[in-house]
Amino acid sequence: MCSGRVDLEFILRAFANGVDGVFIGGCRLNECNYITHGNYNALNTVLLCRRIMECIGLNPERLRIEFMSSGEGMLFTDAVDQFCKSIKVLGPLSGDTQPDPEQLTSRLEEVRKLVPYIKIAKREKLESRLQDETQYDDLFTREEMDKLLSEAESYYIDPDKCRACMICSKRCPVDAIDGAKNRIHIIDQVKCIKCGTCYDACPPRFGAVAKVSGQPAPPPIPEEERTLVKKRA
Repeated sequence: MCSGRVDLEFILRAFANGVDGVFIGGCRLNECNYITHGNYNALNTVLLCRRIMECIGLNPERLRIEFMSSGEGMLFTDAVDQFCKSIKVLGPLSGDTQPDPEQLTSRLEEVRKLVPYIKIAKREKLESRLQDETQYDDLFTREEMDKLLSEAESYYIDPDKCRACMICSKRCPVDAIDGAKNRIHIIDQVKCIKCGTCYDACPPRFGAVAKVSGQPAPPPIPEEERTLVKKRA
């Protein structure tokens, strides 16, 4: 499997399941077997994830990526052996210098929900190709990630503007929008992955979907008030 298929969600899910460390092995940079250079995608994903780990109190040394060819078995063995030794020194995930296990699990779940939003917000950097290892530490900064996670955008459907056209509901990739004909739509903030699809799909003449940044979205209107009453001309 190409290392470029390693998604940020996969790594975070592994830690959420209690894995003590994650090792990713990829082809050497600029030696892609598929001409897709997915190993650069994997590298950038790891650099991004290590910054996220810092933000939520998880030691970034628990995640490592190494590049080698398929014929370098000894190099692979040595790399994995060294990584396993470093994880043993760090100890179990539950004993890391981090919040208590329940708090860490909660933070991991919150970040996992933001994965689509993070990948969209940082698309340009995730697609970059760093040639110089000295650039790795500067691709994603701690301050940048703190701001991204704290100011993550939410989406809210203004009940006064919603025309119950069902376009946003049909486009939502995770079925987070509850709506029907003549019924004002609402977004389930628990299911919402903050991808912005609803915002882009809402017809400009309605402009019912609004962005909310740095604060929770307003609560949905009561069920008994969701029936849309259309005004007659």
